Amino acid sequence: MGSGAGNFIKVILKNFDVLAGPVISLVYPLYASVRAIESKSPVDDQQWLTYWVLYSMITLFELTFAKLLEWIPIWPYAKLIITCWLVLPYFSGAAYVYEHYVRPFFVNPQTVNIWYVPSKKDKLGKKEDILTDCRRSTSKENGNTRI
Repeated sequence: MGSGAGNFIKVILKNFDVLAGPVISLVYPLYASVRAIESKSPVDDQQWLTYWVLYSMITLFELTFAKLLEWIPIWPYAKLIITCWLVLPYFSGAAYVYEHYVRPFFVNPQTVNIWYVPSKKDKLGKKEDILTDCRRSTSKENGNTRI
């Protein structure tokens, strides 16, 4: 009987991430989210809304890079530690990540235009872009030929 209990404990410890992951990342946050909805404080609402935004981003990351993450043996444990940091109110990890990384990205969006080439200043100080420069160089070479 002693070896049976020992084997059971070994199985639980070996699969701790599989057992604890859903409890830490889903069950407790769902319970805390319902309690936050029922409370009058907006602080806990923000904590749990933030957590769900970050949880969805982690899930999208995992789905996108699933084949790569299979080759990283510590990923489940790293995800468990990150989730604990995000979930536990003592750390307020979700609020920290949201305030310092996610919120600035969405509040002050940086538009990325892949067709934009930074302009340069010509000799007189006015700005020119690459198309103007290209037109000028082709007109000199080909005798006023337009692109």
